[in-house]
Amino acid sequence: MTDEVSTNVQRSAQSTVAGLFLEHARRMPKAIAIDDGNNERTYSELSKRSARLASVLIARNVGVGDRIAILSENRMEFLEVFIAAARIGAIVACQNWRLAKPELRHCLSLVEPIITLSSPRYAENLKSIEAARDVIVFGEAYEHILRQSKPVDEIADLDPEAALLILYTSGTTGLPKGAVISHRAEIARNLVIRAEFGIRPTDTFTAWSPLYHMGAAENALGTLMTGGKVIVVEGFDQERLGQVVAQNELGWLLLMPGMVGDFASYLESSGIQAKGVRVCGVMADLVPPEDVQRITTLLGAPYANTFGATETGCPPCSSSLIPIGIAPNNLSKEQSSYCEVRLVDSEDNDVPDGLPGELCMRGPTNFSGYWRALETNQQEFRGGWFHMGDVFVRNPDGTLDFVDRVKYLIKSGGENIYPAEIERVIMGDPRVADVAVVRRTDSKWGEVPVAFVALREGETKSDVLFVMCREQLAGYKQPKDIIYIDIEDFPRSASGKIQRHELEKQLETAPS
Repeated sequence: MTDEVSTNVQRSAQSTVAGLFLEHARRMPKAIAIDDGNNERTYSELSKRSARLASVLIARNVGVGDRIAILSENRMEFLEVFIAAARIGAIVACQNWRLAKPELRHCLSLVEPIITLSSPRYAENLKSIEAARDVIVFGEAYEHILRQSKPVDEIADLDPEAALLILYTSGTTGLPKGAVISHRAEIARNLVIRAEFGIRPTDTFTAWSPLYHMGAAENALGTLMTGGKVIVVEGFDQERLGQVVAQNELGWLLLMPGMVGDFASYLESSGIQAKGVRVCGVMADLVPPEDVQRITTLLGAPYANTFGATETGCPPCSSSLIPIGIAPNNLSKEQSSYCEVRLVDSEDNDVPDGLPGELCMRGPTNFSGYWRALETNQQEFRGGWFHMGDVFVRNPDGTLDFVDRVKYLIKSGGENIYPAEIERVIMGDPRVADVAVVRRTDSKWGEVPVAFVALREGETKSDVLFVMCREQLAGYKQPKDIIYIDIEDFPRSASGKIQRHELEKQLETAPS
């Protein structure tokens, strides 16, 4: 085989997100692509608008591998940005509008975007942040720029390993890391969800959770790659979601911990009947079993008993569904058929069934590493496997039981919180001698952070620490309680490290 033939053979297998979307725009131009309740855009309209936006980006020197930042609530323009970037090979860095300004500054400085797109609501947050260069605000100015731009007809000839998204995850150092997601990973994640959950190409997806998260972003992209409709909803609007459930045949209806019970109560009180839902829910471990039973009965859909991550997609565990009407007493997970999994000890040796080990995974859904984090990538991809940092036990039947989170990760209502993020802020007060943030079980959010604080001698309690946290941290990261103790009362190991599990035991036995 000649080099030219070999190259052409390879290129024939290199679909990208933009290529798959444009295929549906060609085949079904009048089909509805996105709907926000007030306006609809067909595949043809979305294709044309994204082509004009691609022209705008190119005119501002955005090319293959360059970063575009976006800071916005859920709105249709978000998806235009995704498709436009996919067309020209740019990378969209999705900013979390819940972050405090210092956190946002870090996230933007990390990726150094050439251009930043923002909704009017959050444009003010970008002022005084040097990394937020060339800001375009959605609205009339944005529409004017699109109208004045000649659409780009071609799409970039990309290797599927080219990056498309940067989604941020909290880090053990207390600052977010940027997980790089490629076209290959996005396509593979879409295929896995449809294969394992039975989602049809034309099923509707409701993007109500933030589009800066993998849940809404990736399922919306997957829907546009297969010819379905994306309904854009701004946040957990129960009335709007009730209308969507009643009027549309949905594929996967994401419902986060802390919201499942509330939505079940709304459906019960309103008498809404679901038109059709194939799968509902996420993170069953953090949802009361009775709420799982209620919501599956009301929606007529099984509940997704998965364990994945921004870095891996729904795998390694995306093959388990809790049947309709069941209050689960066993949440063992089934490994996805589309990945490989190892459980290893601290020396990366495989552990036998029945013993806990860190879960390591490899497969086509894996991300491409953390942005500009060479040492972290060397550590977490050692041996050619991604080390997730989560501990599981493999059962004799091959299922996997979650044991604990390495570094005491707190999962609160679908958000990841590392204690170090909060501790970094609290230790910024010179009155504080030491601090440890641990998780407390919460009936609504699954888990919430609680801070144990020791003050320096002579200092007294005040509301200053709460004020500091409000100023420097997103709302969901705020410690729900600050418990003051003497520094001698911190339980410590022989090496002097605070034993967080002992503090969590104190919370379990404390009177409510």
